[in-house]
Amino acid sequence: MMEPNFLSTLTGSFAMPAAENPTVAMVEAAYRHHGLDWRYINCEVAPPFLGDAVRGAKAMGWAGFNCSIPHKVAVIEHLDGLGPSAEIIGAVNTIVRRGEAFIGENTDGKGFVQALREVVDPRGKSVMIFGAGGAARAVSVELALAGAGSITVVNRSRDSGRTLVDLLNAKTPTCAELRLWNGTVAVPRDTDIVINATSIGLYPNVDQRLDLDVESLHPDMVIADGIHNPPRTQLIRSAEARGCRVLDGLGMLVNQGVIGIKYWTGIDVDAAVMRRTLEGIFYV
Repeated sequence: MMEPNFLSTLTGSFAMPAAENPTVAMVEAAYRHHGLDWRYINCEVAPPFLGDAVRGAKAMGWAGFNCSIPHKVAVIEHLDGLGPSAEIIGAVNTIVRRGEAFIGENTDGKGFVQALREVVDPRGKSVMIFGAGGAARAVSVELALAGAGSITVVNRSRDSGRTLVDLLNAKTPTCAELRLWNGTVAVPRDTDIVINATSIGLYPNVDQRLDLDVESLHPDMVIADGIHNPPRTQLIRSAEARGCRVLDGLGMLVNQGVIGIKYWTGIDVDAAVMRRTLEGIFYV
C-alpha cells in the first residue's frame, strides 16, 4: 500500500477585490489535468495586511503565489529578491519559493508577449500602448526586450508616463516616447500593434470605451486588450469590425499562468486546458 499523504502543496493569489478573479479556476484545472496534488487559494487581502499574508504563506510552506491589484508594487518590500525583468519593471505578479526565499517575478508581460507571438512577432514593430501602470510597465518592458522597434506610451499623467518612457529608454534597446492622453487619440497609420493596458472596460464597467478614434484603425494592425473579464471588450469588437487582427485578455491571462505554474512546479502545463476552462466561464 502507498503511504497516505493528505498534505497538498499550496499556491494562491492575494488581491483586493478578489471575487471576480478567475485565475483559481484555470490553475486548478491545470493541476487536475496533470495529476498534481496542488491547490490554488484565492485570497482577498487588504493592503494593511499584505505583509502578514506574505509571512503567513512562507510560514505555511506555500510554493508561491500571485499578487494582483493593488499589491504588485507594494509586495516587493516583503520579498527576499526579484528576478531580472521584475527588477526592471518595478512590479511583481508572481512570487516563487526558492529554498527559504520568496523571489518576485513578473509573468504579465511574458505572458502577453507569448500570446502576441501567436498573432504577430513584435520584433521591429511599432507599438502604441495605453496606460503607464503596473500592467503597462510589464507589457512594454517585455515587448522591448522581445525586440519591439518603438513604443509610444499614451497616458493621462505626464509624470507616470514619463517615468515609464525614461525606464524603457534607459534599460531596454527600444525607442520610447510619451504622448499625452488629453482627448480622443487617433492611432498613426504606421502603427503595427495597439494595446490597452488600462482597466477601461473591466467588469463591472463593461460599457466603458477606450478614448480612441476607431476610424484610425486598419486591417494591418493588431489590436490587443489586456482586459480578461469580459474577454470581448468594446475595443476588441470595434477592432474586429474594422478588420483588424485581435488578441483578447484571455491569451495574456492563460500564458502568464502557464509561466507561473512552470516557476512553481517545473512542469509545462497544457495551456488549452486552461483556456477552455476560462471560455466555459465567460462564454456560457
